[in-house]
Amino acid sequence: MTNMITRRTFVGGVAGAAGVAALGGPSFAQATLPTSPVSLNVIDVAGNLALTQKAIENYRKAKPNLVSRISFTKATAPELAGKIKAQQDAGRVDIDLVLTGTDGLSAGIEQKLWVDLIPGQANSLPKLDDIYLPPAAKMQGLAKGQGVVVTYYPSGPLLEYMPDKVKNVPTTAEELLAYTKANPGRFLYARPANSGPGRTFIMGLPYILGDSNPQDPAKGWDKTWAFLKELGQNVEYYPSGTGAVMKELGEGSRDMTVSTTGWDINPRVLGVVPKEAKVAALKGFHWVADAHYMCVPKGLANEKLAVLLDLMSFLLTKEQQAYAYDEGYFYPGPAVKGVTLDMAPPESQAAIKEFGRPEYEKWIAENPIELPLQPEQMVVAFRMWDEQIGGGKRK
Repeated sequence: MTNMITRRTFVGGVAGAAGVAALGGPSFAQATLPTSPVSLNVIDVAGNLALTQKAIENYRKAKPNLVSRISFTKATAPELAGKIKAQQDAGRVDIDLVLTGTDGLSAGIEQKLWVDLIPGQANSLPKLDDIYLPPAAKMQGLAKGQGVVVTYYPSGPLLEYMPDKVKNVPTTAEELLAYTKANPGRFLYARPANSGPGRTFIMGLPYILGDSNPQDPAKGWDKTWAFLKELGQNVEYYPSGTGAVMKELGEGSRDMTVSTTGWDINPRVLGVVPKEAKVAALKGFHWVADAHYMCVPKGLANEKLAVLLDLMSFLLTKEQQAYAYDEGYFYPGPAVKGVTLDMAPPESQAAIKEFGRPEYEKWIAENPIELPLQPEQMVVAFRMWDEQIGGGKRK
């Protein structure tokens, strides 16, 4: 499997003839699947290919009449919107499918980059409310019809630490702050705009700290912003992505970071972080769910959009969703109901059996699962963090 540090840092029925909307417009044009195969360019800004690339390649093998080749590229979420906007302005869109987290999704919604998929193309997709797990269905609502959830997990925020270095594990936010003061530079996390654990951490703090409105970073996060500023006095710098954080944790230059279920399991599977690393949750902890989305930039030919809708439907079948267990990278991973670990490839089952944690099932059952910020609020939170917290410490 591709090394996680590389991929993270540099980075049902199948629809038949698809009813495809005129791109970007309110009117609809009926389009059929192409008479000759097309090539597809997929860009991943979330590390999602670890979960879906095998399934996407299965589609190419199953549908050679529709797809001749699929190319895969990776980029960071902050650079995505500008890249697509430049192509659209030039009238030459060469990105067909975007795999993104809520960060890239939000930036694209703000700049009106995405094709309206729901309700615009709902007839060419499965009935999502019927097939999704309940939290995944809620995550679908965040897409405002401009993306389709392909993978889901409860995420975090969790603390991850090396037990030989951290003897008194923080159990509250106050104890975490005290730990960083007593051990300056030994705790760090990555820039939230390009880090799942980073953004989950800042979105989870309002619940832990009892802020007035966890869904309003501008007016409801007074305690959170004050806490992050004080915490930042003891943080040496903020890496640009989570991969760099886990590398430092694994090498021993840091002792503690913020994490998620997937970022805990997968780096230990890969040997980036020692197997003996532990996790903890702070008092008042709520899960802040996360998902990956399939988005389509405006500006593509209708027949290509028809193929993409067919591909999306294929990726939402139970058989293809089972690949999302991967090696714990987005644990559990599947967004669709009825996809169990015993349906996953043997290597996925073995990895999760060895490196998974039994406490996760208990924590998922016992703690509330919240939605992340709405897209427009997430953009605000990233901007405020960059301006007020990250400052000159970004690296």
